This record gives sequence, structure tokens and C-alpha cells, in this order.
Amino acid sequence: MRDFTAQRHLERLPAQPFEFLPLVAVLTTEHDRRSDWLRAGQALEHVLLVATPHGVRASLLYQPMEWPDLRRDLSLVLDPTGQAPMLIRLGYGPEGPATPRRAPDQVW
Repeated sequence: MRDFTAQRHLERLPAQPFEFLPLVAVLTTEHDRRSDWLRAGQALEHVLLVATPHGVRASLLYQPMEWPDLRRDLSLVLDPTGQAPMLIRLGYGPEGPATPRRAPDQVW
């Protein structure tokens, strides 16, 4: 797992058990316009909100999609007329720490 806290101490990053065969989903859009990006974001939000109560974890694999040739090739395999802006790894793993939140009375 990547540590985005900038604390690179190995003793703070113990190995975590994950399933052997995760599912990789591809989010696709009809075109590559701003309106398609918005719809893709809404679809991703829906996937994450449905997965969470079922204990399914998600990792966003967007880095490969930043390479135009990989994105084009994957799009052609899935749907010759569409675009593939995002790969999503879905599976079971340990629960991450809660996101820090302000108390309601601290929000203006």
C-alpha cells in the first residue's frame, strides 16, 4: 500500500491481507468532453457509495489512463466508439482510518 502521509518508516506500514484476485472495473464514457467527465465522476461516486456499505474497498487506478496510447488501446478493446478514463480496483481489504472531520458546531 502507498503511504501518502510522507512517513516512510517501514515499521509503520505493516503488510495487510488482501484477496488474491481483485476485480478491476473500467469506467467508460461515450465521448471525451467535459460533460462526459462530469458524468464519469457521478458514476464513480455512485460506485463508491454502493461499495462502501458492502465492505468493498476501491483503489483508483488512473495513472495508466494518463498514457494516451494505453487509454486508446483499452478504449478500442472495450468500446470502439467510447473512452476509458478510469480503472477501479474493487475488492476486500482492511478498513482504512476515518477521514478527519470537524464537529458540526465548528462549521460556518
